[in-house]
Amino acid sequence: MALATYVRARSALLGVAVIVAAVAFAGGPVVAAKTTLTVYTAVEADDLKKYAARFNEDHPDIEIKWVRDSTGVVTAKLLAEKANPQADVIWGLAATSLLVLKPEGLLLPYAPKGVDKLDAQFRDKDNPPAWVGMDAWVAAICFNTVEAQKKGLPKPTSWKDLTKPVYKGSVVMPNPASSGTGFLDVTSWLQLFGEAEGWKYMDALHQNIGVYTHSGSKPCTMAGAGEYPIGISFEFRAARQKKQGAPIDIVFPSEGSGWDMEATAIVKGTKNLEAARTLVDWSVSEKAMKLYNEGYAVVAITKMSQPIEFVPGNMLEHMIKNDFQWAALNRAKILAEWEKRYGAKSEPKK
Repeated sequence: MALATYVRARSALLGVAVIVAAVAFAGGPVVAAKTTLTVYTAVEADDLKKYAARFNEDHPDIEIKWVRDSTGVVTAKLLAEKANPQADVIWGLAATSLLVLKPEGLLLPYAPKGVDKLDAQFRDKDNPPAWVGMDAWVAAICFNTVEAQKKGLPKPTSWKDLTKPVYKGSVVMPNPASSGTGFLDVTSWLQLFGEAEGWKYMDALHQNIGVYTHSGSKPCTMAGAGEYPIGISFEFRAARQKKQGAPIDIVFPSEGSGWDMEATAIVKGTKNLEAARTLVDWSVSEKAMKLYNEGYAVVAITKMSQPIEFVPGNMLEHMIKNDFQWAALNRAKILAEWEKRYGAKSEPKK
């Protein structure tokens, strides 16, 4: 009899415990599962953590999984995956690449909140736009003053200076098939000098090239380290190298500098559309513009652009009038011609 009473009492206690636990669970905080966005990007690798952290300050429920490479590599990857897209969002790829992807049906048009604040040249002309801009990156020459002094090299002031025989073997620049910076260099020369003269210019420049890299940053990094006296790169990396103590002068050539813009788009077919829209909304916010302006002197809401250290305050005056649509439409033809003429000097691909 005592045993039966004990069993009934214990059963009752267990029942109460289950009810209490259930009530506690129901009343406790519910932790929502994070949405993971696969984001393809060509943003500088040393800034990716910062970009994700700033976004997560406002949206901790969305995790960014970065897939990062040079512009040409990311563009080729997206085209190869056309039948089975693997990315949700593109955040930080050249507008000229997005103009290649758009007619292929790879982008999902979307007008993010605040798109009307962007300067017209920093967004796709269609409504709703297929892509929206972030910032501009601008061609610059990194000139190592220490190495130049050793070799008796004068400081160049123009693009055409770089074809002088004194610079033979002293210049490094990016391969335009791999690098967005290389592509903007080539397309800007074809626009500045005209197509026939542009190719003649590159023929002459080629005589002085030591190597073509597969990264837009690398020529400036190499110049900063003294591997080559002159690196054709862009203002973001040049300013960062100089800030880190590299003995370089930053030259913006007298003819003007080619440029492109980093841009954002939703990949058509994403299974995480709501989260993708949230990221694109954030990408054009004032908070995002301030983030971009930490490295880039010109952002998509140009009135928010503030000068950055070692870069002129009048960057818009250095930027050539750029026909992005022409560059995108002629991309394949330009790259094929460039490879035929100059590809033999490219560094090996990894």
